[in-house]
Amino acid sequence: MTIFEGTFTQDPSSFRFAIVIGRFNDLVTDKLLSGCQDCLKRHGVNVDPNGTQVDYVWVPGSFEVPLVARQLALGGGYDAIICLGAIIRGQTPHFDYVAAEAAKGIAAVGFQTGVPVVFGILTTDTLQQALERAGIKSNLGWNYGLNALEMASLMGQLRHKEL
Repeated sequence: MTIFEGTFTQDPSSFRFAIVIGRFNDLVTDKLLSGCQDCLKRHGVNVDPNGTQVDYVWVPGSFEVPLVARQLALGGGYDAIICLGAIIRGQTPHFDYVAAEAAKGIAAVGFQTGVPVVFGILTTDTLQQALERAGIKSNLGWNYGLNALEMASLMGQLRHKEL
């Protein structure tokens, strides 16, 4: 029996990441992006936008994230794609539709392409809750970066092992 797990001991300089960020609620998404970059950088990834390891793609909102993530995954060359966004409940059912479609779309990208896609879209009832998750109490952007590193490592192991 073999056990596979993503590790953080591998040199991440060979990894390539794409980060897709929803511009809507950018007060929140900017903070998520900063947390994600901090994590990747502290683990040895060059997060410089002019570098070769991380590509950044800004889209209008969370609803558009899955389409762009899929296009990036199909283009190849990425070890993981991180999707960042913030959907905050309002007075209409719009929240429910956008949140559900963003979640389903992001999951589908991973299933369809085999590229790890990290779901980093906050779905909260209030702006305060979103801000707490994006840096006031803790920054989930860090976790999303860590998930991408772990999944890139794990999928690399699986690709190189005869199953």
